Amino acid sequence: MLVGRDGRILAASPAARKLFGQSIRGHHYITVLRQPTLLDAVEQAFNRGERTVAQYLTTEARRDITLQATSTPVEGGEVFVLLEDRTATEEAFQMRRDFVANVSHELKTPLTALIGFIETLRGAAKDDAAARERFLGIMEREAGRMNRLVTDLLSLSRVEADERVRPRTPVDLAGIVRSVTGTLTPLADERGQGLEVDIPDEDFGIRGDGDQLAQVVTNLVENALKYSAPDTTVAVALGHEAENPMIRGDAVVLSVRDQGEGIDPVHIPRLTERFYRIDSHRSREMGGTGLGLAIVKHIVNRHRGRLRIESVAGQGSTFSVILPTSGENRRLS
Repeated sequence: MLVGRDGRILAASPAARKLFGQSIRGHHYITVLRQPTLLDAVEQAFNRGERTVAQYLTTEARRDITLQATSTPVEGGEVFVLLEDRTATEEAFQMRRDFVANVSHELKTPLTALIGFIETLRGAAKDDAAARERFLGIMEREAGRMNRLVTDLLSLSRVEADERVRPRTPVDLAGIVRSVTGTLTPLADERGQGLEVDIPDEDFGIRGDGDQLAQVVTNLVENALKYSAPDTTVAVALGHEAENPMIRGDAVVLSVRDQGEGIDPVHIPRLTERFYRIDSHRSREMGGTGLGLAIVKHIVNRHRGRLRIESVAGQGSTFSVILPTSGENRRLS
């Protein structure tokens, strides 16, 4: 918009009129812009003849909008005000700040515990064999937790870096599922749980990244085992689905169903956010990093698939990974 020497708006673009009102032409800028920081910036441009920059904050459809307002003096004494939408940039910065804060918090807790136990072992528990053994066990768990967190952070970084590159390598998804579930069967046995695997005698060859798909299966099955009680069963199934509505085509569907407590529907949309936990204390006690489902989501996105989460309180949850396939993929061996 162009503000005249008398402070009244001489001209405004359609975008400016949409933001501030269709009839702003001829109105004084103070009655239109309103926000003190932006008013000060325009006033300085008038009084000092210098280009100024300020932020203009507003809300649209319940979403916070951040605009960068640049006020530039022009010949004739008018001031030209340009507003640029910086919402996406600000949201990215906020995500980065939240991510750093979460990582710092997750690392600080085990580090504080380790430092405290080291000081105790050097002091009061120096000659106490029983206490020393107990503290070393706790230190081992906390160090393992930090190691898992760093490993998941590196995995998430690699997955995000490759997310836009669609994998083209032929892989046998059935073989991956059998391999992973075979590896996790001892964990299920140790917890007194059953691990059922249902894979029809069909061709499940698709194009994908074998290591990443194995990570998806591992994360989903491990979560199902961790959050299910003993004497329950985790069911892993693989199947074909013609014309799946979520990907609008033929698909291979991997489902992992547990018999746990179920998930409140209010939590489901946020489960794949980094560090989001329904029960933070329980998750940490079980060794969770809060990144497993975020990694799953990014891997599924890279494969142009969809992740569906269904849950009923008291009856368990089902996590389904829907991956696109084609006639050519179905013939892969």
